[in-house]
Amino acid sequence: MTPYLPFFIQAALAAAIAALLIAATHLLGQRAAKNKIKDSAYECGVPSEGAPHSRFSVKFYVTVMLFILFDIEVVFLIPLCFVYREFLANHITIFAPMMFFIGVLVLGLFYELKKGALEWEK
Repeated sequence: MTPYLPFFIQAALAAAIAALLIAATHLLGQRAAKNKIKDSAYECGVPSEGAPHSRFSVKFYVTVMLFILFDIEVVFLIPLCFVYREFLANHITIFAPMMFFIGVLVLGLFYELKKGALEWEK
């Protein structure tokens, strides 16, 4: 039980702080029934015009997914860069697998460009 005591103390403090913050927001926070401040314009004081939730184009989501995909693939290259010296010290060639991975990335990028996935106006 002794080695787990710091963990239990930290967990109890985290639970107590969370409960305290939730209780404080309920006691001190603004209520929508008492005043209409919650429903008023916040940023500039001018009432908003148009639909509150405008729809985004599907092209936006495709571009975001492609960005995330290539971002994650580049993150996979970082560990290879860190262990490159260790592989060289052990006489293990890592250059060919790295170039294969980068080649697949480049082929994917050319495929996207050919299909027009990154063109906004079409």
